[in-house]
Amino acid sequence: MRIGEVCIETNDVIKIADFYRKILKIFEECNDKNHQVIIKEGTALTVYNNGKVKNNENENISIAFTVDDVDEEYLRLLNLGIRILEAPKVQPWGAKNMHFCDPDGNHIYFRSLRNN
Repeated sequence: MRIGEVCIETNDVIKIADFYRKILKIFEECNDKNHQVIIKEGTALTVYNNGKVKNNENENISIAFTVDDVDEEYLRLLNLGIRILEAPKVQPWGAKNMHFCDPDGNHIYFRSLRNN
């Protein structure tokens, strides 16, 4: 068994989808206000509005993306105006993580894994 999809539910599909495309360097456009697929290969990442109003205070979800160079991504995201909550830092388990949130308050981690 494997995870097939991670779906972020939101009031503003276009805003959240554009945010994820920007941070993940995905250069596609879509104007669907109800459902958008951000990552199609492997485990899908989608954004959806089922018509119910969300409180957008989702401090109970975290998404981690593995990147080649977290320090390089840190500088890129700063240049995009993303507010970083925690700059890149080596964790006790060996990954180097940085932490920020999407516009709805979902926690996002970019991490580089070390082969020590």
